[in-house]
Amino acid sequence: MSRAISAELSADGIQIERHWQELAARRRAYSWLISICLLVAVAGSLWFANESNAGKFFDRLPHFFDFAGDLIPRDGWEVWRAMFDLPSPYFDGSMKYDYPEGRVYLFGGFYFPEYFYKMLETLNIAILSTLVGFIFGFLLCFLAAKNLVKSKLIRFAARRYMEILRAFPEIVIAGFFAAILSLGPIPAMFAVGIHTIGALGKLFFEVVENADMKADEGLRAVGANWFERVGFGIVPQVMPNFMSYALLRLEINVRASTIIGAVGGGGIGEELRLSIGRGHQAKTLAIVLLLLVTIIAVDQFSAWLRRRLVGNQAFAFGGKQS
Repeated sequence: MSRAISAELSADGIQIERHWQELAARRRAYSWLISICLLVAVAGSLWFANESNAGKFFDRLPHFFDFAGDLIPRDGWEVWRAMFDLPSPYFDGSMKYDYPEGRVYLFGGFYFPEYFYKMLETLNIAILSTLVGFIFGFLLCFLAAKNLVKSKLIRFAARRYMEILRAFPEIVIAGFFAAILSLGPIPAMFAVGIHTIGALGKLFFEVVENADMKADEGLRAVGANWFERVGFGIVPQVMPNFMSYALLRLEINVRASTIIGAVGGGGIGEELRLSIGRGHQAKTLAIVLLLLVTIIAVDQFSAWLRRRLVGNQAFAFGGKQS
């Protein structure tokens, strides 16, 4: 087949086909090489894991899903009783079924379920941290943009400062502040907020550097100062993208706040850690279910709000609205 096609081609066509075949053969060789390297890396990782666990890694693989099986409660309704702090018919005086003990009474007999209250605490950490990160990231990004600041020293200082803020994971920063401020939501807010400043600042200044500078040139021509050029020429262009990134970061911060809570940062994460450690199946499943619903709701709300701010055309396939 290839010989018949080659016979119909000109000298230049034959050369192009030969070159294409060489490229295809090289690509196949690279694919095989990468696949072999990945297999070797995976095999080496499994061997190291087995050796590190005194040869018990492969022995324990058949029990991989035992933990999930242990989470199944004796009664499916116990999950809902745990979620809404309702009395359990299985209450035996232990903490496993003491659901009403966690109620947060607002007035009279009206109460707020404990896990909903803790979930609000986690959302509060995420929202406040995102707000702090947005404000300071907004202020720093213009100083780091090449098209707005000529001084290399100022740009270097602003960029390196944001790199330092996002260099450490939130959980590391939370551990540092927990040693100073003790356990609770305050260290979590500091940790997530500091990391958010660095992360949003980087995203923001990249958006600013891609902004159209015609408005800036017009304002400069009529004698506007730097603050006026940024405020009237750049900010209106970049604000929709800024809000989109901030909402995306809010989704990330909800998850980060939960993880930090598991190591003493307050919120729903701390309750999840305690319920797993104590073997309280219904409480664990109630928290996991509440987390799942909350994260989905936050994701959907953020996506809807981003569409309203940026426009549906930015999310349409091929840039066309259906």
